[in-house]
Amino acid sequence: MLVQFVYAQTTAVSKEEQYVKSLELRVSKILAPLNIEKKRKQSKVQQIIVGQYQALSNIHSARDRKINDIKSTHSGSANDLKLLIAELETNAGKEIAVIHSTFLHDLSRHLTDTQVDAVKDGMTYNVANITFKGYQDMLPSLNDSQKTKIWNWLVEAREIAMDAETSEKKHWWFGKYKGRINNYLSAEGFNMKKESEAWQMRIKSASSSNATKSK
Repeated sequence: MLVQFVYAQTTAVSKEEQYVKSLELRVSKILAPLNIEKKRKQSKVQQIIVGQYQALSNIHSARDRKINDIKSTHSGSANDLKLLIAELETNAGKEIAVIHSTFLHDLSRHLTDTQVDAVKDGMTYNVANITFKGYQDMLPSLNDSQKTKIWNWLVEAREIAMDAETSEKKHWWFGKYKGRINNYLSAEGFNMKKESEAWQMRIKSASSSNATKSK
């Protein structure tokens, strides 16, 4: 029994170490484009971002455990269960809002606004910039007001997505805001289905042209 206990304890430590190493690797990729010259400063920023990921993970895990416990023990109506789960999610959201604000404050002590935005992009796979470029390529006639509206929504999505627990959930938030953007553009007179199809045709045509030139 003692051997089994020691083995289990060692395995747990190993998993924790692996988790921290994976976080450090992820954060090092986020930091790379920032070009922070001072090693001490880079180390401090890395600690802040790693700490944020760990804090988010703790909140998400605790929320999920409580939800699972409620689901397994609840004997009331489905509607009551839904309300209890919603309350847990709301409470977790409040905790996340607090550490989100603290995280950005701590980053701003060491980074410029542009660098802080780059960290946000790194934590969300640069989806905001990629999506914004996509809209501009698909709809070259967008005016400045429309571009600003689209970008502001993508920035809002990024702010929420950076706190999400998985890559799938991060992309889900951007998908939700893309739906809002598409509805707005439709109201502005764009036929999004036709515009998307025409854009795909332009991409294929450009790809074929480049392939022919490279031969």
